[in-house]
Amino acid sequence: MTTMATSVVMPALEMAQETGKIVSWLKKEGETVSKGDLLLEVETDKAVVEVEATADGVLAGVKSHEGDVVPVGQTIAWLVAPGEQPPADSPTTAPAARATAGALYERPGRSQTAPTEPGESPRSPQISPKARRLAKEKGIDITKIVGTGPDGTISSEDVLKAADTPAVAEASAASSSSLSAIARLMAERTTQSWTQVPHFFLVREVDARGLVELREKLGITVVTHTDLLVAVTARVLAKHPKMNATWDNGNIRLNSGINISVAMAVHDGVVGAVIPNADKTAINDIASQRKELTERARSGRLKPADVTGGTFTITNLGMYDVDAFNAIIAPPQVAILAVGRIADRVIAVNGQPAVRPMVTLTLSGDHRVVDGAQAAVFLNDLAEAIRTPGNWLG
Repeated sequence: MTTMATSVVMPALEMAQETGKIVSWLKKEGETVSKGDLLLEVETDKAVVEVEATADGVLAGVKSHEGDVVPVGQTIAWLVAPGEQPPADSPTTAPAARATAGALYERPGRSQTAPTEPGESPRSPQISPKARRLAKEKGIDITKIVGTGPDGTISSEDVLKAADTPAVAEASAASSSSLSAIARLMAERTTQSWTQVPHFFLVREVDARGLVELREKLGITVVTHTDLLVAVTARVLAKHPKMNATWDNGNIRLNSGINISVAMAVHDGVVGAVIPNADKTAINDIASQRKELTERARSGRLKPADVTGGTFTITNLGMYDVDAFNAIIAPPQVAILAVGRIADRVIAVNGQPAVRPMVTLTLSGDHRVVDGAQAAVFLNDLAEAIRTPGNWLG
């Protein structure tokens, strides 16, 4: 147990993050917590992530609650020793900002019709993490549910019952037209990147027969084309450090690690889940990590480490039968690779028509860091790696 109070602060879960929204506390005030326990869920522009306790102790002095939008670095609670009191508030501590969009929230334990007191911000109802994830999957507005658990806590059974209630389902459908915090912030970041980063685009059609054959050899139920693309792209990036660089306040910073961020579609947005040190990771391990990240992303259980540290992004829309598209860079990264579907096309082989599985790659680059020639050389090497992946993956 702790011998002195440890502050719980709003973590910085990604670059350029200024605030985070508290989705739920996974531990109650007064509950004993061990280091590494899941403490709370925080929503950023990329995902809802679970934050772990950094020390042992008793959760005390909770200052921010569900629905609060809190500046990064601000203390939101304390972990103290049994019988210890949390430190007094610092006069310089800024009050937690309140979310202004979306539905109004009720304080836990208060009836759904009870008004809030003057000057008091309403908060979300108390709900179990399992029930919250279930409500998100079914698109149910939790403020319309009356909890039957202790102190009015909403259970998963309450959510399932509400899903069968026409009035609740209609209300949830009506409220879904407004942007969620994730969708709203993603729109802001995308607009910022598109208007401030000088994008340029290179397009290349590549014979993917080698990639397809390798996947069949390894087992199509074991690895995906995306897994193979992550592996070969990471190894090619090792030869082109500028493509794996970061634009840092007017300076170019070369990253020591090659961490591939894979764009994944989630409810109301896209999340970039990171596979660290992908250039040194075996293909089966990449496939396993990607599958686990996908499952966590879809269930809203991503952790901070899952979405931070990416140095290059791959976004693949081939599964949606998209032939080609341009992708917007995710700053401070300096490039993103957009991948279309692999489809049979007639091409010239040694002067004769032949059918080959072709894929279109579109590379978006930040012209402040790389120029067209440098990006073209990288794309040439990547095309060769896709044609002969066995030579790159060993």
